[in-house]
Amino acid sequence: MPPPSFLDRGMVTTAFSFEGFRIVRYLGVVRGITVRSRSVIGNIGAGFQALVGGKISIYVELCEKAREEAFELMIQHAAQIGANAIIGMHYDANEVSDGITEVLSYGTAVIVEPLSDRR
Repeated sequence: MPPPSFLDRGMVTTAFSFEGFRIVRYLGVVRGITVRSRSVIGNIGAGFQALVGGKISIYVELCEKAREEAFELMIQHAAQIGANAIIGMHYDANEVSDGITEVLSYGTAVIVEPLSDRR
């Protein structure tokens, strides 16, 4: 089993189990939260992109960066409490104020171990 300070990104799932592993302990809810705002320059750039239609890449980049940061913070939280996996992972986003958005990544921290190969 990896040391408690390490959690492999591949051991995070939206499902509630891992094929080939059994959950030996539930450690509770873990989360990562980040709050982002759009800059005035970003809003102007997005406004121009909206005029021509299509994907607004400035906002896509902002959303991806916020989700990645929240995800990494969730993994750090899980590792701090000794988890080696996270199940039931979700994202949530809320507008806190005009142009300010909170992004939350959360799931259940668990300790898993491989199933023994019984033949």
